[in-house]
Amino acid sequence: METKITGKILVVGNNIDTDQIYPGRYLALTDPKEIGSHCLSGIDESLAGNFPKGGIVVAGRNFGCGSSREHAPIALLNMGAAAVIADSFARIFFRNSINLGLPLVVCRGISQETESGQTLTLDLEAGTVTVEETGKVYSCDRLGDQAMKILEAGGIKPLMRARLGKTDK
Repeated sequence: METKITGKILVVGNNIDTDQIYPGRYLALTDPKEIGSHCLSGIDESLAGNFPKGGIVVAGRNFGCGSSREHAPIALLNMGAAAVIADSFARIFFRNSINLGLPLVVCRGISQETESGQTLTLDLEAGTVTVEETGKVYSCDRLGDQAMKILEAGGIKPLMRARLGKTDK
């Protein structure tokens, strides 16, 4: 996994819950590409189709609140999100995302300082976000060593397979 992620951003608001990230009416879907195509449709049906691959979602406070469904981070990954940066996250959503290999970083105030369409560079090791258009650098919370190990492995399952010396799924 790259520790520097650069991508165009989509800015969403506060208290975006898991049903807005991935509405319950799509829970029966199993194809990852189809799951990704419905991501954020609880906010706007067109967001997933217009999301830039490798892009970054920027959110306000309490992103991922609501149910603990893993479908929300799965949808974000399959929509093409490389990371999510927010003022704060719901705890279970945060853990589910890291375990599935989606980098999440707390950067207080970032949602008020950026606009959709800008390009950000997230440096996971340094704990910074740089707005490419302005050069402004924001300090963010750094992820812990265990979270970084999980992300570097591509998620908790690949990490555990590697630790146990297993190659099969």
